[in-house]
Amino acid sequence: MARQFTEDTLIVASHNQGKVLEIAALLAPYKMTVTSASACQLDEPVEDGDSYIANAAIKAKAAAITSGLPALSDDSGFEVMAIDGDPGLYSARWAGADKDFSVAMQHVHDAITASGKTDTSCRFVCALALCWPDGEIVTTQGIIDGHYVWPPRGNRGFGYDPMFIPDGYEQSFGEVDPEWKHAVSHRAIAFQQLIDLCFQDTPRQP
Repeated sequence: MARQFTEDTLIVASHNQGKVLEIAALLAPYKMTVTSASACQLDEPVEDGDSYIANAAIKAKAAAITSGLPALSDDSGFEVMAIDGDPGLYSARWAGADKDFSVAMQHVHDAITASGKTDTSCRFVCALALCWPDGEIVTTQGIIDGHYVWPPRGNRGFGYDPMFIPDGYEQSFGEVDPEWKHAVSHRAIAFQQLIDLCFQDTPRQP
């Protein structure tokens, strides 16, 4: 059985406010204080892993050991089949130093156009890593498939959300209600796995 989370404070090991808010919403049913790496003034570690899980583990471990508090980290990517799964692990880097995802989405569109391929299939992948200050770590991964649209649609999500429509639906992640996205996204899938593993004994809000 995986280690159970019973502490009263958890750091979301991210400087991406969109991710922090989304993870905080997923954690809302539980009786704990949720803070972030940026709020705790923690530096961003070098993400040099060879997988989403490896990068999530790097961030969670760095935050937990530095702060002395358990830390939950997300590493996620947008994979487009027409361009061989890019931007993938480098999804954030395609947004440049300013982390401008309108620039990143334009880069994706330009790469797809240059490829000459008509395959619109793509997917979001999310890995989560929960690490305690003693170094023990639990990881999960979730995937949601869909297709891309151009131009991007909606301004309610973050990252590549406006150009992603999940299979079986007609609205992009940039158009849908955030609560609905929280229930079905790649992050929600990975989070449910983590809940099943580590949060069965965690006190819930009344």
